[in-house]
Amino acid sequence: MPGSREPAADPKAPGARESAAGRKASAPRRGAADPVKALMHRHRELCERAVDPLEIAAGLEAHGITDRTAARFRHRDVFSLAEEMYARASRDGETPLPAPPVTPRVRIGWALLTLLPGALCAAAVTAVHLTHGRSRLLAAAAGALAVALALRAALRRGPLSRTDADRPGPRPGAASGRTAPWTLWLVTYSLLGNGLLDSALAGGPDALPTGTVDGPWPLTAAPVLALALACAPAAWAAHLFTVRTRRRLGASRGLEDFAAAVRPLLLGTFALFLGALAGLLTLCAAVLDEPAALAQALALGSLLFLARLLTTHGFTYAPAVVLAAAAMAEAAALATVFASRLPALGFLATPVETLVTTWGAGSVPVFACGAAALTLLVHATRKLTRASAHAPPESAP
Repeated sequence: MPGSREPAADPKAPGARESAAGRKASAPRRGAADPVKALMHRHRELCERAVDPLEIAAGLEAHGITDRTAARFRHRDVFSLAEEMYARASRDGETPLPAPPVTPRVRIGWALLTLLPGALCAAAVTAVHLTHGRSRLLAAAAGALAVALALRAALRRGPLSRTDADRPGPRPGAASGRTAPWTLWLVTYSLLGNGLLDSALAGGPDALPTGTVDGPWPLTAAPVLALALACAPAAWAAHLFTVRTRRRLGASRGLEDFAAAVRPLLLGTFALFLGALAGLLTLCAAVLDEPAALAQALALGSLLFLARLLTTHGFTYAPAVVLAAAAMAEAAALATVFASRLPALGFLATPVETLVTTWGAGSVPVFACGAAALTLLVHATRKLTRASAHAPPESAP
């Protein structure tokens, strides 16, 4: 009939409920953002060049995304989030898949460079022992300069370098620090510090060092020569660590699995280097007819090795701070002895004098460098077992 209306559909009827549900499912959700898609957009280059989900997980971890952050994307951990991002990454026929990361190979160039500091240091020590007077001073100065330049060249290439193409770059947001001045001080103290401390406690020094063990200011060349020769084992140990971690990075199924696999590898590499350094130190002490000073040289060698290993993986701030602390501890020991000669300040030398009387002058660098090395070892087991420490760096936009 005209003007009549059809009865309104009962919203509680089954057909009406199905129709409403269908309309709700088919209608697009407006304003509902896709957080994973937004994350992929922010890390577009990382997703495009990744060859597996673990590489994306390592990159996300490097940018500060943790498992707690992944929970906001409805994933249980970073690796699960990386798997979704890897699966959703655009990989059409126009964009070729990137090549898998290549395991770094041994190069003749950096292998020879790592041998150069030890060879030049051996030549310098020989020249110092064969010369006298002003000629000895010139030979020592020229040898020190040559070893420094050779060491700089060795650290600019190969496994101990941060600029090599195969090395991972600095971590995003990582603070930088300078380690060269503190390293120079620590090595110089290993050469001259013990003799100066003994002489200062005895009321000296009365003369400049003569370059001999039995002089008024004794010089200990065996630890320095062993450290220079240990540059090659350090490079090989770092190379071995890089190769093994790259393999673990490709074989692991999660960040925790990778960390658990790399931790014993890191400790084994560290022990391998210490064994090589101990052998070289024993050999140098026998050739130069000097005390081996194993504890002092091993403490300093382990400190320098861990500092360089962290630096090559982009963690530069902690090594600089720890090296500076060890150098300042040694400088403070010398300063208190000389300051105690002032009136009413004789008590300042009591701690150092007690330490030297009990364990010898070498105990000062042993405690300073040993504590610093232990600190860096704990720091390295936290930082170098992360997948982000071994992932290739993202290129600058």
